[in-house]
Amino acid sequence: MNVKRLTSDKELSNVIENDESYVLLKHSLTCPISDQAKKEFEKFSSSNDVTSYIIHIQENRELSNQVAEHFQVKHQSPQVFYVQDGDVQFHASHFDITAKKLEKQIM
Repeated sequence: MNVKRLTSDKELSNVIENDESYVLLKHSLTCPISDQAKKEFEKFSSSNDVTSYIIHIQENRELSNQVAEHFQVKHQSPQVFYVQDGDVQFHASHFDITAKKLEKQIM
C-alpha cells in the first residue's frame, strides 16, 4: 500500500477521526537512523494492506507535536505508531522500527 504524506492539521484530524486502523511514521529528514526506519516502514507498507502515513518532522513539526499530545506518547524521532479504533496499539522508535517487528505487532 502507498504511504501518504500528512502536511496539514486538517489531514491529521481527518485521519485521527475517520481511519479505523493505520500506521504512522514520524520521520526526520536529516537523521540516518530515521532514514533506515523509513526504509523498513516502506518495506512493511508495500507488502501489507495497512493504511500508512508519514510526517516529515522538519517540515511539519507542529503535526508531530500534535501526534505526541493526542496519543500521550513522548515525542521521539524516528517514531512509528499503529493505531486501531483511536488507540495506539503499538509504538516504537529508532532501531526498533523494522518491517519484521511491524508485521509481528500488526498482522
